[in-house]
Amino acid sequence: MSATWEPARAVEPVGFTVQTDVPLHELSSDFCWFHPRVAAIPAAGHDGNPAVILTLQKHLRASDHYSGLYFMRTNDLGVTWTAPVLPSELDWQHESDDVDIAVCDVTPGWHPQSGKLIAIGTKLRYSRDGEQLTEVPGGYQCAYSVYDPGSDKWTVWQMLATPDLEGRFYQLAPGCVQWLVRDDGDLLVPCYFKGPTGSDYSSTVLHCRFDGHTLNLIETGDVLAMTGGRGLVEPSLAFYDGRYYLTLRNDNGSHVTTSQDGLHFAPLTPWKFDDGTDLGSNNTQQHWLVHGRGLFLSYTRQGANNDHIFRNRAPLFIAQVDPAKLVVIRSTEQVAIPERGAPLGNFGAAAITPEESWISDAEYILSATPDPRGANGSVFVSRIRWERPD
Repeated sequence: MSATWEPARAVEPVGFTVQTDVPLHELSSDFCWFHPRVAAIPAAGHDGNPAVILTLQKHLRASDHYSGLYFMRTNDLGVTWTAPVLPSELDWQHESDDVDIAVCDVTPGWHPQSGKLIAIGTKLRYSRDGEQLTEVPGGYQCAYSVYDPGSDKWTVWQMLATPDLEGRFYQLAPGCVQWLVRDDGDLLVPCYFKGPTGSDYSSTVLHCRFDGHTLNLIETGDVLAMTGGRGLVEPSLAFYDGRYYLTLRNDNGSHVTTSQDGLHFAPLTPWKFDDGTDLGSNNTQQHWLVHGRGLFLSYTRQGANNDHIFRNRAPLFIAQVDPAKLVVIRSTEQVAIPERGAPLGNFGAAAITPEESWISDAEYILSATPDPRGANGSVFVSRIRWERPD
């Protein structure tokens, strides 16, 4: 990466408002809805607007035990939604009488060159009681399914063929990431991985090619590593003003780095506010929103009167980023989704129209009774409405 790179223009505040909608809420002592993430299908909705697909799954009672992948659809920009549907192609597979396979941490995205939507996530193996089984190579693996809007059909989960499953890619997870499609149709898919021993993960970006049916690995990028705090996980990638930005999670703090090609990265920088204080987004993920005039980060953090929330995972914030200094501009911070007594789970962020981008999340509450502060198992769609269209 060139050390002389400068953004094309100084930071210009980009105004926005926030409207939070609830397309679904359900209280149960057996599950809660989790991992809601959206992707727009251009011109497939009413009046020339996009249709929006929202993927989500049930978090069952055991830790990180997930159902198959459901999806909902809106053709009128969220005024109405279909009920969650679980296609058989996206449901659990059964490796044996004792082992179930699910795909979790899924991020859907539109591939304009093929006219298909791709859902990318992590394959997991479960025992019958929901325990994750990672004793064999590929216990975590990059999985994907393809949705054809014309036929309204999903493909059965396929696995990305990757090398060195016995070694460094013994566990490979593109979980809870934001991936990109380049202008030439190739994909840049961040992921985290580790070998058969050790507790720290490293992160990289997979350069893949998609022919409309199959995803193939072309090359891997730099290995980004950190000792302690489980290493570096859940990387998310954005492209803004000629440069790539990657944000990464560690148990002890979040980090950011940049690249000219999305594969080779500068040294890591801890996330801070522009006043020099730590962002305080520890042991949880961050995601990007990109506007033509500004770069934005969504995150949870400490210091928001939220120490009663597990890992401070509510409220969920959005703020503009200074792309040259790699800091969050504190004065632009707004609450995207409020804290109502329950953690917010793994979330998503995506552009929908030139006027709106959406952040999606859900309340982690395994109870048939609402929390006194208001949490009732809501799935949220937070509309970030730009004052100036993108």
